[in-house]
Formats: sequence, C-alpha cells, structure tokens
Amino acid sequence: MPKLDHLRPSGLHHNPAYSHVVTASGARTIYISGQVSVDEEGRIVGEGDIAAQTTQVMQNLGHALKAAGATYANIVKITTFVVGYKPELRPIIGKARSAFFEGMEPPASTLVGVSALAAPEWLIEIEAIAVAD
Repeated sequence: MPKLDHLRPSGLHHNPAYSHVVTASGARTIYISGQVSVDEEGRIVGEGDIAAQTTQVMQNLGHALKAAGATYANIVKITTFVVGYKPELRPIIGKARSAFFEGMEPPASTLVGVSALAAPEWLIEIEAIAVAD
C-alpha cells in the first residue's frame, strides 16, 4: 500500500466528505477516465436518478481500479461533473459516494456543475487519480 497522508490544514474548514490535501508516495500513478452510469453492455443505469447513477459510476470506478491492481483506498483525487448542478444534489451524491469510502479517509475532491455530458441521459461523471505500489 502506498503512503497516503490526508492533511487537514489549519485555516481551512474541516469537511468530513473530502480531504483538502492528500500527499501520496507509491510506485504507480493511475489515471481513470471519467466514468458514467452505464453497465458492461453500455446500457444506461438509473436513468433520471442521480443517486442510482452515482452508485453505478462508483462501481465502474471500482472495476477500473481492480483492473489496475488498486482499490478505493488508493484514490487520492476525484473530480465529479454534475449536469444542472444545484446545492440540494450534493447530499444525494455525497451519500451514494461515501459508501465506497466508508472506514477510510476520503480523497481530495472537486465537484463541477456542467450544462451537459457526452450523452443526454448521463447526469454525473467521475474521474479519479489513484496511487499504488
């Protein structure tokens, strides 16, 4: 397992949903393309449902991590893109996403509201950077 330090700098508000700073040392850096809510056959999962889509996206990240010999614990940074973002969506997304980081420090995180993704039925896309030995 790589050495990961999740820093909580003084002067910054502590939010348990993400880490402000993560330092990582390991042998490999893994860059995972933005994942969307489609299954292995390319079918949309959770059409119109941001919670279901977030869960599927996180599962897809898990498949990508496994292929690279890593786990959710290896993620140091995620970037989340949400179509038509409104503040009331944040707790829904956070609840679905946090289940995958239960019992561990969350990665650094950025959430960006966008007007559209590559397909109209996609509501959320998440990309990740992980570090592994």
